[in-house]
Parts: sequence; structure tokens; C-alpha cells
Amino acid sequence: MPDPLPRQLPRWSELRPLLQLAPPARRAARVAGAGSIDDLRALARRYTPRAAFDYVDGAAETELSLTRARLAFERVEFRPRVLVDVSDPRPATTILGRPAALPVVLAPTGFTRMMHHRGEFAVAPAAARAGVPYALSTMGTVSPERLAAAQGDDGADRWFQLYLWRDRGASKELIARAADSGFRTLVLTVDTPVAGARLRDVRNGLTIPPALTARTLADMARHPSWWLNLLTTEPLAFASLTSTNGTVATLVDSVFDPAADQDDLDWLRGTWDGPLVVKGVQTAEDARRMVDAGADAVVVSNHGGRQLDRAVTPLEELPAVLDLVSDRAEVYLDGGIRNGADVVAAVALGARACLVGRAYLYGLMAGGEAGVERVLEILSADIRRTMALLGAATLDELDAGSVRLRGTCA
Repeated sequence: MPDPLPRQLPRWSELRPLLQLAPPARRAARVAGAGSIDDLRALARRYTPRAAFDYVDGAAETELSLTRARLAFERVEFRPRVLVDVSDPRPATTILGRPAALPVVLAPTGFTRMMHHRGEFAVAPAAARAGVPYALSTMGTVSPERLAAAQGDDGADRWFQLYLWRDRGASKELIARAADSGFRTLVLTVDTPVAGARLRDVRNGLTIPPALTARTLADMARHPSWWLNLLTTEPLAFASLTSTNGTVATLVDSVFDPAADQDDLDWLRGTWDGPLVVKGVQTAEDARRMVDAGADAVVVSNHGGRQLDRAVTPLEELPAVLDLVSDRAEVYLDGGIRNGADVVAAVALGARACLVGRAYLYGLMAGGEAGVERVLEILSADIRRTMALLGAATLDELDAGSVRLRGTCA
């Protein structure tokens, strides 16, 4: 029987429309074309020296806490409602009484100008345009005054994150400077009495500022633009610390106060008259103590797995925290967020919002301000799409019936 579809040589007129030859994409195009946070992570690894990338990507000791945070989100199972109008999913919410376009806060991060030479100057405007809060860290590389002056009156919701120093007078002065610079919310991080053992940093010999060793000199050949930007802009240093030389652990152990206790939270509540968030709560009982002391919100967080390895997994601890304090304070989740579906899952389980750290730092390393903006675009699109597929037009329509963790139900 003859073949009903005989073979023939293709004609040029048929091939020409199929050819999509183009020169290799430039860095900006790669960032703009990234489809996921993982895509940006891959670009960040390509463009950033190993020590800087690993500082963001790594965690403490065996990194089991970080792994478990991601595994918890992998256990999420959505339960969609169908035949409901989701033509216009609206992920807007309020965070501490102020409107936010997404249930997302860009978390405080240290050494930010090590990821990209513009650091906080790149992150803050991207957050303001996206309509989400941004928290500047005590370990940031830009002072509260300079960041506020650079942003001007752009309507940004600026938060300031505090570690309690051994010198309470210096802590109080720093808080006053943040308030005078228009930071409306104070975030007290409570899970860092001493430095965690971040072994990637130890193996990479990470110091601030980066030391010019044989290894780093060799690295310049692989990441020339990163080194050029570092060496031709102002020295990399902590904006709020007078001494910055050394490893992360050295700085933490010499400046932070391991003797801080409940009395210090009471003191802080009496010192700061704006919204107060306590970050690093890992048990429901501690959450209740923080709220009893006047916290307006708590962040269920193990510092992204960067402090105590094998600490509780935030997503799994969230329900217990909500049971004890959700009627008196807002509850946020931090750790393991890699896409907008993770945010939707956390909100459905009861969180008011999620703090995102690593994800936007991948974007920052990949492409500076445009990279952070791309992260927020991806999260927004993910959240809207997931809401629509779940049958939820607003965040208020998400509830415990929308999601479950596999292994905890029949």
C-alpha cells in the first residue's frame, strides 16, 4: 500500500518562517524573561561570586531546616472550588492597617550591597512600586537616613529591623534615627542570641569586606562586572555598625546581646510607639508571650534555617501559633517561600502575609533593581493565577478548606 504521506525536501519558503535565530540574550533580557524564582536563582549563581551566592543560598550546619521548609510546601495540596467567578482575582490586603498590593513583605537582609552594588537602593524602590512593605536591616549596608532620602515621598511602607545590641543606648539611638527617617514599623528579630554555624561561609572564607586572596583574585576573571562594581563604588560596610571587619559570626557574637530577655521587649514596647513586629517566633507559647508584651504581629520564622539547624518548620508550626494569638495580633510566615503558590498556601492556612528574603535576593543578584522587580512580578502572577484556579476572587475567600498538608489527613 503506498504511503499516503510521502516525504519531500522542505522548501526555503517553508523553512524561513520557522527560523528564530537571534544573538545570545543580554543579561537584562535573561532577567526579564525569567519565568520563575528558580530561573533567577540560576542567573544569580552565574553572575555572582560563589561566596556571595552561598551566603544567600545557604543555611546553618547540615541545612536540614531549610530543606524541611521547602519539603513542607511540597506537601501542600490545594482543594479548588469550581464554577465561581474568578475573572478578576484581587490579592490586595492590609498589613498592620496599611494597604498592600500583595500579602508579601520584603524581609530584612544583611550585606545587601554584597549581592549587588546598589543593594538596598535597588530593593526599596521595587517594593514601593509593587505596593508592598520593605524592611531595612540593622545589618544593612545603607543607613535609614540615606534610604529615606533616596526614596523621597514615594508612598513606600518602610519597616526597620532591629537586633538588640549589647549597648542599649546605641540601640535606642538607632531606633530614633529610623523613626525620624519615616520608618513606621519596627521589627525585632529574636532568634539570634549567637551566630548560627553557616558552614558554606566558613568554607568560602567569607568576610566583610571581601578579602583579596588568591581565591578571590581568581574569581575576578569569572565575575568581572561584580568585582568592578564592588571596587568602583563606596566600600562595602554595615551602615549602622562602627566596626565591620571580620566574619559574620564574629560580628554577631561581638555586637548582639545574648542576655536579651522579656524585659528588653517590654522596654522596646515602651520606647517605640509605632507597630511592633517580633520576628523569629518558633513556638505557639512564645508567640503568646510576645503578644502579651505588646507585639502587634509575630513572624513564625527560623531565620530561613540560618540559625538553629533542625528548628521547627514554620509552615507546620503556623496553625498552633494562630490558635493562640490570631485574635489579638497579625501572624506572618517566613522561610522557604519560592513562588506565589507558597504565599497562597500560607494565607489559606491563616497567615496574614509572608516575608520573602532569599527569593528577592536571587533577583537582586541576577539583575539589580530590575531583578527584584521581576521577582515581584512573578510572585504577583503566581498568586493571581493560583487564586483563580482555586476559585478565590479575594484573599478572604481562602481558608483552611482551600488547602491541606498531605500526610495530615485521610
